[in-house]
Amino acid sequence: MKAAKVNSNQIREAFLHFFEEKGHRLIPSSSLVPESDPTLLLTTAGMVQFKRYFTGEALPPHPRLASCQKCFRTTDIDSVGDSKHLTFFEMLGNFSVGDYFKREAIGWAWEFVIQRLGLPQELLWVTIFLDDDEAFYYWQEVGVAEERILRFGEEDNFWGPAGETGPCGPCSEIHYDLGEGIGCGRSDCGPNCECGRFIEIWNLVFTQYDQQEDGQRLPLPKPNIDTGMGLERTAAAMQGKATVYDTDLFVPLIEHVCKLTGKSYGQDESTDRAIRIVAEHARAATFLACDGVTPSNEGRGYVLRRVLRRAVLFGRKLGLRAAIFGGKLGLEERFLEDIAEEVIKKMEHVYPELTRDYVPILTVIDEEEKRFNDTLGFALNLFDVLLRGYESEGEKTISGKDAFYFSDTLGLPREVQAEVAEESGFEVDWEGFEEELEKQRERARAARKPIEEKAVLTEKGLYEIKFVGDEKLKCRARIWRLLADGRPVKEVSKGQEASICLDITPFYGEMGGQVGDTGEIRGLKGRFIVDETLWPRPELIIHRGKVIEGTISNGARVTATVDEKRRLDIARNHTATHLLQAALREVLGEHVRQSGSLVAPDRLRFDFTHPKALTKKELSQIQHLVNEKIRQNLKVRATMMPYQQALDSGALAFFGEHYGEEVRVLEIGKPPISIELCGGTHVRATGEIGFFHIVGESSIGAGMRRIEAITGRGAEEFIEGQHAIIEEVAEEFKAAPSEIRSRISALHAELDAERKKASALERELLKNRVDSLLNKAESVNGIPVLVARVSASNMESLRQMGDLIKQRLGSILVVLGAVYNNQANFVAMLTPDLVKRGLRADQIVKQVAEVTGGSGGGRAELGQSGGKDKDRLDKALELVRDLVAKHGDTGT
Repeated sequence: MKAAKVNSNQIREAFLHFFEEKGHRLIPSSSLVPESDPTLLLTTAGMVQFKRYFTGEALPPHPRLASCQKCFRTTDIDSVGDSKHLTFFEMLGNFSVGDYFKREAIGWAWEFVIQRLGLPQELLWVTIFLDDDEAFYYWQEVGVAEERILRFGEEDNFWGPAGETGPCGPCSEIHYDLGEGIGCGRSDCGPNCECGRFIEIWNLVFTQYDQQEDGQRLPLPKPNIDTGMGLERTAAAMQGKATVYDTDLFVPLIEHVCKLTGKSYGQDESTDRAIRIVAEHARAATFLACDGVTPSNEGRGYVLRRVLRRAVLFGRKLGLRAAIFGGKLGLEERFLEDIAEEVIKKMEHVYPELTRDYVPILTVIDEEEKRFNDTLGFALNLFDVLLRGYESEGEKTISGKDAFYFSDTLGLPREVQAEVAEESGFEVDWEGFEEELEKQRERARAARKPIEEKAVLTEKGLYEIKFVGDEKLKCRARIWRLLADGRPVKEVSKGQEASICLDITPFYGEMGGQVGDTGEIRGLKGRFIVDETLWPRPELIIHRGKVIEGTISNGARVTATVDEKRRLDIARNHTATHLLQAALREVLGEHVRQSGSLVAPDRLRFDFTHPKALTKKELSQIQHLVNEKIRQNLKVRATMMPYQQALDSGALAFFGEHYGEEVRVLEIGKPPISIELCGGTHVRATGEIGFFHIVGESSIGAGMRRIEAITGRGAEEFIEGQHAIIEEVAEEFKAAPSEIRSRISALHAELDAERKKASALERELLKNRVDSLLNKAESVNGIPVLVARVSASNMESLRQMGDLIKQRLGSILVVLGAVYNNQANFVAMLTPDLVKRGLRADQIVKQVAEVTGGSGGGRAELGQSGGKDKDRLDKALELVRDLVAKHGDTGT
């Protein structure tokens, strides 16, 4: 390959082809949402999907693996915009699970960068761990000069363990020198210098130790290789670019942002940084949305929300001045959807799922941008009130607690607060902000504790359990492990809560959206009621509950019995979800994709991708289709087959679920009307479901919908309940059920007539009130003004009074105030002739409301506002005359 002419696609293809030649099995990228790993928020490295192979919890499909993995690191969000940091990136990697080790890993890495990529050897440097003489020898063996092999300590060249204990080992990195013209210019500049001259393009991790609790590192019986080569950084080196943003992966996106904003790239660093942030975050958000993440205030959803909102913020700054900062907005229309569409065009050939989920991706991004725009407007109004409050007290520093509230609760970013505060002559206590942020992190850590406890409970080698619940609901078993308060115990007694693991069990554990079984475990000396069954890993099923009789001992022989009636109810609902998904795809289209579900004994919940609410007609069609398949009593069959064969046969896989080499495929009907990968429990034929009824459809986020439904006994009870309500209503109307609709229509007509009478009477009363107010009109600085405190129960009454006064007096500024809902409320109105003289109702009412601790808005002819301090209403109204009197001086 010739450097500078090689594009990123060629680098990606060359890497995978090279390692395929070296006997590696090529594995597709896994989702950004880690599969079956409660300890990770997002996929951060290529080895994440292979973690269970390295820990010995599962057998790999091949001892040599290679992939190009989608990755996301949240730690770099605030650094994005400089020359090298990214949130989303592609990681090329080769992996050995107990097969080859350092010599091969180092030899192949060097062969690839020198012979396949053609990078100049004189621009490459290697780093190794301090005492890793073995790696030093192998680098020299492939031809790297001794002076180009640098030794560093654990901070730079040692990986792991992930926690206090576990697999770890030294690592070795290949660095590329961008040249003396970049960086700090010091004579001792070299790899790991922060100046940016040297970029790490490949990290080889030699996982060879198992760290113990006392810190001792014991050799692993079978050491592993885990490498990561950043595609973006490698492309920068190959294309002779100083930053990843100058490569072919980003140039089209940056050009697109420039086209949207009318800005030029490369002329102003502040503008360049904003352009890079918008391009990078739009790309990252596109891939997160594609992998099923939706914006929220926690977890992965918060990460997506944060990058989207940061992109919106910097996109606004690319204009002349954003409206939120008191000037014209550069990107007045929503723009992220447009950039995301460009991302999809550029990347769909590598990741076809971008095309498949085109509509949901753009919907999620566009709706979140709209939501943030609305949030900014609302939050900035409140922030303005906050500043005025500080100002009235002579205080010029906004407390960290207030700043954090606006950031965390109201969604007003730090950057916006800082700029608005600075322009208004205020400072922000950012140290106090950080203290509040740390308190929130502590709360988050406490919330994560149950997840971490589960992760500890499911360490490898603890259990190996056989599930027989598909064949029988009762079996003999032995207690393999007994835990109380999270610790192994020998015995538990009546009244104690505990967790039991059996060597064989008929209990289905909570997994894939299906709730776990309940029932009992009975031994010779005691009885244990199972309230909850968990299945966190394929080889681990945990039964949680309480001893209600005698004692239960570790190692005892017991009889495990599942609640059969409850299991059948769950099975009805689970099979119904498969029928529901098939019906949704038939009625709405093939873009429908499951994003979550709950299968319980009394209900089912199905979350799916769709850009808008379903109509009544669509819901009726879907329910009819499902019940039609139930009446046909279609056979339900489960078979095991290789994963790829299942996908080739058209089986739907639930996004984010972990699948092994062999998978369970559930087919309904022949030829199948539904075929999905599923390990859950089901009925034998659809007729056993009985009846399916949709009870609700709603939005759960941008581009995401939820259907809730019931089946079998639950549906029967629901319909009986609805019928009973109809009977009660009919009895109230003293009519037959068939006459209820006409009786309600007649009642509505009577109510409408009475409302009209009441409205006419209210208008007459308003006229009388207005007549009593007209003599309060006065001239202030040559402007007719009427200011009054009145009695009103809502804003509509205030506006009607104002309208009547305008009609009667012709040319007038009307400002009325009233106390209702335990606060002060104001309306201001102007006739057109006074607007032409420069008066604005919205600005007048806003300043009036500030006296009562409130704010307001509107337009030139009409403004309305409210304030919490109702006792200052009269004081606020007195301000109107002063404002009008000063009009000639201030232009208010």
